[in-house]
Amino acid sequence: MTLLRVENLSKHFGGLGVLTEVSFAAEPGEKLALIGPNGAGKTTLLNVIGGQLSASSGDVWFDKRRITALPPNKRLHLGLGRSYQINNLFFTLRVLDNVLLALYGGEKSHFRMLGTLVKRGDLLAHARRLLETVGLWEKRFHALDSLSYGDQRLVELLCAFTSRPKLVLLDEPSAGLPTAEASAFADVIRRLSGETAILFCAHDMDLVFNLADRIMVLCFGRIIASGNPQEISADPKVREIYLGADDKC
Repeated sequence: MTLLRVENLSKHFGGLGVLTEVSFAAEPGEKLALIGPNGAGKTTLLNVIGGQLSASSGDVWFDKRRITALPPNKRLHLGLGRSYQINNLFFTLRVLDNVLLALYGGEKSHFRMLGTLVKRGDLLAHARRLLETVGLWEKRFHALDSLSYGDQRLVELLCAFTSRPKLVLLDEPSAGLPTAEASAFADVIRRLSGETAILFCAHDMDLVFNLADRIMVLCFGRIIASGNPQEISADPKVREIYLGADDKC
C-alpha cells in the first residue's frame, strides 16, 4: 500500500522553476533519502509536501487522501510530521516544556489551557518515553539554550515524532553536528521512527547509506536516479555529479 504519492509536482518562484514534474511514491515504514547538489530543490520539495509552500502544479496524496491544498496543521493531524534544518524550538523554555508543547500541538482538540499541561499524565508519560529514547530525560528541566547543539538537534528530532506520525519529513537532520555525533544519528532516527516512514534530505552520505532503504537523486528540480543504496552508489551519473564532473545533471 502506498502511503505518500507525489504526482507531476512543480514549483516556480516567478520565472524560476525549482521543481519540475517530480513524481515518486513512498511505502509505509520506508526510509527514503533525497540527495543532490546544493540548489537541487530538496528543501523546496519537502516544504511543498509538508504544506509550508504551495505547489505550482501537480498533486500530493497522503494515506489515500489528496492533501495538495491542505495547510501544515491539517497534514500534521493526518499523520505527517516535520523537522527543519535550522532548529525550530523554544530556546528559553525547558527541554520537557518543548516536548510537551509539541505533543499538545499534535492533538486535534485544544480545549485545555496550557497551564494544565504538566497535569496531563498521558502527555508526560509520552514525553518521558521519547526523552529516554535519546538519553535526555535527565536533562528535562534544563533550559534548551543551555544544551549542546547536538542535544538541541535531538529535541528538534523528537518533536517531529511527538504526534505518532505515519510519515516524517526530515531536512538535514545531522546538519552542523561533529562527525562523531552525526555518525550515531542514523541509530537515533531508527529507534525513534520504528515503523514510521521517513523522507529525509541530507548531504551526510554516512547517514544516507546507513539509514535509507531507497535513495532518490534530485538535480535541477528533477529526479534523475532512484534505487537502493547499492544501485545509487554504482550509478555513473550520480558519481559524476558528486565528483563535480557534470554540472548539467
